[in-house]
Amino acid sequence: MTTLRALPRWTDLPGSADFARAFTVTVLASIAGSHAIESLAGSAALVSIIAAESVIAVGILVARRRELSALRLIPLTLVAFLLWTLASAFWSTDPVESFFRWLSLAALALLAVTIGHIRDTLQTVRAVGDVARFLLIVSLAVEIASGILFDMPFTFLGVRGDIADLGPVQGIFGTRNMLGFFCVVALVTFIVELRTRSVRTGVAVLSIVLASVLALLSASPTVFVLAAAVSALTGVLYLIRRIPDAHRTRAQWILAVVAVIGGSVAWGSRSSIINRLGAADDLSLRTNLWRFVEFYVQRQPVQGWGWFGPWDVREPPFAVINWLLRDSHTTALNAYVDVLLQLGWAGLVVFVAFFALTFARSWVDASRRRAAVHAWVPLMVATLAVVSMFESFTLFGIGWLLLVICAVRAGQSRSWREALDRRTVPPGLPRTPGGSSLAG
Repeated sequence: MTTLRALPRWTDLPGSADFARAFTVTVLASIAGSHAIESLAGSAALVSIIAAESVIAVGILVARRRELSALRLIPLTLVAFLLWTLASAFWSTDPVESFFRWLSLAALALLAVTIGHIRDTLQTVRAVGDVARFLLIVSLAVEIASGILFDMPFTFLGVRGDIADLGPVQGIFGTRNMLGFFCVVALVTFIVELRTRSVRTGVAVLSIVLASVLALLSASPTVFVLAAAVSALTGVLYLIRRIPDAHRTRAQWILAVVAVIGGSVAWGSRSSIINRLGAADDLSLRTNLWRFVEFYVQRQPVQGWGWFGPWDVREPPFAVINWLLRDSHTTALNAYVDVLLQLGWAGLVVFVAFFALTFARSWVDASRRRAAVHAWVPLMVATLAVVSMFESFTLFGIGWLLLVICAVRAGQSRSWREALDRRTVPPGLPRTPGGSSLAG
């Protein structure tokens, strides 16, 4: 009888730490591996998985409601973006389809908000690292099986089997650019794991080698841009942390001015940079695509054409753009351009504000706190911001999930609501990462 009493009730399960870790790993694996799941089991299976995870997420939040602060549950810029995407369904060419696409966006946001509140930054890094290791190992195994053992493409996974020719490879992610992006996400995570010693050194080093090899084999020009941007940002963060507190704010402003000037110079020299990367043909394709997108943006500049996320190629303006280009694009190959097309200038302003506040909060927090783990959020946001100039990954799937997780983490560390919580919680009471006065 004593043993039976010691066992936790099933109602206590959603609030347990073990359940939180299992939930986090499951969500990250299912969203990052969504292409493989959809290819093997169909879109209905993927939708069912996300729906089930969303129900569980609601259950977790309800179970932990006393630990959470409603004021700090979700960033206001995220709320604004979700409300505007929902409103756009009313003027969309297909309101019903647009609404269901919004449900997908909101469901992933719900999962990310839940993870952001039940896992701290180090626990999130560990979960992302474990999932990335598994998916990259599977990707390498699939490429070896396709290109060397069987010497045939796995068309059901989108794997061409070119690893014997040193790429480009796609892994289980569908495209080489998606694999390259995920490899950079993995590299940032593995390096933080190494610095924080959250995994054994050998495991961290082998993980870094694995991600680096697959990034090179992907032959994605985006990888080199991402790697250069993240490396430069890491160096700057290292220097900022060593500036005395009295001079750090001035240094941050100088850094911001230098970043704007450097970005302007890079934009002005984009043609030569792209030629050096061997991506001139890719740029030409994107330029033609964006020219047709601009035509439709001018027709509905403020509100856009309605939210779809990944394009519904049966609907205007997407169908017309693809017909004119004699192609089958499913995105605008730029997250900012996609938001501008679907949500207009109003939506783009909210989206950029969401990105900028997330980065600013996480950057200031990381520059003041020396632990390596605090660098993960700003570096991840920077990775997502840079890749958004070349792909629309941050508007769906693992890109959107990671962006919202980072926004929640950044909002808990640096926010106007933090000061308000200090006034409302009596002195001496413990405080959870989410801002409540109860132990987590």
